[in-house]
Amino acid sequence: MKAFVTGASGYIGSRLVASLVADGVDVVVGSRTPERLRSFDWYDAVDAVRLDVTDADSCRDALGESSVDVAYYLVHAIGESGYRRTDLDSARHFAEAARDAGVGRIVYLGGFVPEGEELSEHLASRAEVGEALQVDGIEVVWLRAAIVIGAGSTSFEMMRYLADRLPVLPLPTWLDKPVQPIAVDDVVHYLRGTADESVPAGAYDIAGPEILPYRDLVFAYVRAAGLHRLGVPTPPVPTKLAGFVIGRLIPVPGLLADDLVQSLVNSMTASEKRIERYVPDPDGGLTGVDDAMRRSLLGAGHPRSVSRNPDALRLADSDAEWTGGDVRSIRRYGAELLGEDGWKLIEALGAGAVLYSWPIAPVVRTNLDVAASVVGTVSARVRSLLHR
Repeated sequence: MKAFVTGASGYIGSRLVASLVADGVDVVVGSRTPERLRSFDWYDAVDAVRLDVTDADSCRDALGESSVDVAYYLVHAIGESGYRRTDLDSARHFAEAARDAGVGRIVYLGGFVPEGEELSEHLASRAEVGEALQVDGIEVVWLRAAIVIGAGSTSFEMMRYLADRLPVLPLPTWLDKPVQPIAVDDVVHYLRGTADESVPAGAYDIAGPEILPYRDLVFAYVRAAGLHRLGVPTPPVPTKLAGFVIGRLIPVPGLLADDLVQSLVNSMTASEKRIERYVPDPDGGLTGVDDAMRRSLLGAGHPRSVSRNPDALRLADSDAEWTGGDVRSIRRYGAELLGEDGWKLIEALGAGAVLYSWPIAPVVRTNLDVAASVVGTVSARVRSLLHR
């Protein structure tokens, strides 16, 4: 099989590529800036091509001579202004180019579409993309999922920061909504399984083995992290207001946090289980919530390569800089300042036990972010003056 992966630098895409490469699959990855993919240790095992899904010509050039069997569509512009229109047009460009290039099928990962509910902007956009990909002449498998659990996942990182930083966790009434999360290793399993032509084209819900309220999902992280937190029921605060506040409490990009929080008003549980007919559960079964949380925290603060460790739930060194919690950020700043060996020495002398503790870690991390921002602003101003 020859696979084309869009979004290869992203959270899901990077782990999918690692899994495909590990199994000897012929992989082509598309990126606006292919040279940036050199940071991934699977880079030398794939063919990297330039791809901008917002440009129809770029899609045709990237797919035109690739002889691809399956193309994974894993890109989205959530968190950017006007992302809904961008995502819709991009999906059409890619689907038409894939069809014209003779691609066998497209596998797309989107979100659940709960019946009888008004969809949030984010979920409505993901549903529109799923529809836009379905052009005549090509098979499309649309996988629909809720929250993905795993270190590096935006939803997981938001939970991590809020639970780590707040001794009292507000519980608005919309956190009573049910959710059926899925571990990232199981997402990769289904992406791999539905590439096979024996799986009929169509939409399939994929989910983990447990349904629970959003609030219980937060406290599953609290248990896994060994924290002691008090949950306090609060009135139904508008999700837009909550998203605005959360986006300023944690280092996750504000617009991205806002878009995801507004989706919490929707019930996110599987409406059907047809996927079970075609893709068997992974060895050992689907990953439960507590196990997923525990594995996501293994080696917390110590990122590793996405392809040298088979545990997709672990944090990768290629994940976004804001992932990994406050401990990872302090380690990164320390290593940049003193070098890896110098910072390890500081840790060995006992500084880590203090700096990585709560509530010191959030305070240190926040002030380091502020300092870095000030230094960056001053440096940019100085460069501007020097070039006048």
